[in-house]
Amino acid sequence: MALHEGVTPTGMEYSIHDCPLRIKDEILTVFPKVDVSKLLIVPTCQHAAMDLVQVGEPVDVEKDKLLEQFMDWSKAVCDILAAEGHWVDYIDPCSGLPMVHKECNSVYPEVEGLSVLKGYKTANAGCCKVLLHPKWGSAVYPATMFTCAPLDTLLAAIKQVSDSSSS
Repeated sequence: MALHEGVTPTGMEYSIHDCPLRIKDEILTVFPKVDVSKLLIVPTCQHAAMDLVQVGEPVDVEKDKLLEQFMDWSKAVCDILAAEGHWVDYIDPCSGLPMVHKECNSVYPEVEGLSVLKGYKTANAGCCKVLLHPKWGSAVYPATMFTCAPLDTLLAAIKQVSDSSSS
């Protein structure tokens, strides 16, 4: 169950969750030093202009655009929270690796995380699992941010980034 759900000015859906027991072990593999009792997980979904299971240059261009939007947003939110002394990180969707705490080489399972947190279905596409958004199907770009900041502090940082990007 989400503590909060919202949409950024660029249309990226996000929700905020406590760390559920079902993915606690995966989280500790990726972030061995994090206090999971204080951890907030912020999965995001962006609606892609096409089915991202496809291959080719148009799909690569779309993925790059969505990657840049997530990285810009999450870095801005994380920078605010880190400046206030809070533990933060976000996952590079291309590698599955953390962008801030790089001491560990474990990959965060984006599709599984969103499936557990949001209850979204998945499908197999060759050797990969693909997330199926309830409205967009596989035309979705998932990515995740994490913090140990209090919920109200996280919401204030998200609002600050949203306000600066929409002005």
